[in-house]
Amino acid sequence: MQLQHVDRVDKISAEDFQQYFYMPLKPVVISSLAHHWPAYNKWNWQYFKDIVGSKRVGLYNNVKSDAYTPINTADDYKTFGEYVDMISKGPAGWRIFLFNIFDHAPQLTQDFTWPDHLLKGFVKKYPMLFVGGASSITHMHFDIDMSHILHTQFAGRKKVLLFPFEEQHKLYRKPFEVLSLADFSNYDQENKPDYTQFPALKLARGYEVILNHGDTLFMPAGYWHHMEYLDSGFAMSLRALQSSIGGKLKGAWNLFGMRNIDTLMKRTAPKWWYEYKKTSLLKAAEKELEAFDAR
Repeated sequence: MQLQHVDRVDKISAEDFQQYFYMPLKPVVISSLAHHWPAYNKWNWQYFKDIVGSKRVGLYNNVKSDAYTPINTADDYKTFGEYVDMISKGPAGWRIFLFNIFDHAPQLTQDFTWPDHLLKGFVKKYPMLFVGGASSITHMHFDIDMSHILHTQFAGRKKVLLFPFEEQHKLYRKPFEVLSLADFSNYDQENKPDYTQFPALKLARGYEVILNHGDTLFMPAGYWHHMEYLDSGFAMSLRALQSSIGGKLKGAWNLFGMRNIDTLMKRTAPKWWYEYKKTSLLKAAEKELEAFDAR
C-alpha cells in the first residue's frame, strides 16, 4: 500500500474547505473544530454512564464477516454501563456500532454545533456515537449511504486507514457489499497485510492518520476506512448527503437494492454466493495488476 499522511489544519474557512478538500474529495483533520463545543470537555465515560448506563446495547467483536454472517447482527449484548466497566479494565476487542445515544438522551444535541458553514445536507436526525475498547477494530469498509462524514474523536486515540472509493478493486471489495475481503488488522509498517494472498493491495493509494481527543476527520463520500482503537474511546459522526442527484441515487441503490439482494442470497445460497463473490473480486483485482504491468 502507498500511504500518505492526512492533511491537518487547526481551523479552516468555508471557502478553503470547499476548494481544497470538499470539491477534490480529499480527507482532512480539523484539529479545533470541536474545541468550542460543550461536549469537548463534558463528554466522558462517567457522564454517559449516568445518563444511559442502563440502556442495552449491541456489541461487536473483531471477527471479520463470512458467508454466513448476517448484516449488522450483534455478537453480544450488555448494558452501556456494563460495557464501560468491561473496557475500563484493559484492552477489550468489543465495540458498539451505530448506537443512537441521542434517542435516549436528546439533551446531548445541545452539546455540539452542526458545522453548517462547511457542509450542507446534514442528516440531523441521525448523529451517531461509535464506541470501542482498546484493540477493537472496525474492518475496512465504506459507508453504505455514500454520505460525507465529519468524524470527531473524543476519549482515546484511534488509528485510521483511508482510501478513495475508486481503489475498491485493489482493496478486494466484495461484490454487493461495502466490505473488503482483505484483513488490515493491526496494520503498521512492520505488520503489513498479506500481499501474497492479496497482491493488488500493493497498488492501493491512500492515507493514514491517528485521531486524538477533539480531532475532526472529514471523510469524503464513499471513502474506504479501517479503524483501530489504540485506547478505549468514542467518537461522533455527523453525516451529510451528497449534493448531486447521482450521489444520492448511489446511496439509495446501496441501501435498498444492493443490500437487499445480498441479504436474500446470503439466506438462500450463502456458500455459493460467497464463492461467486470471491471469484469475481479476485478477477477484478487481477485486472488492476495487469493494467499496472502494462504501463
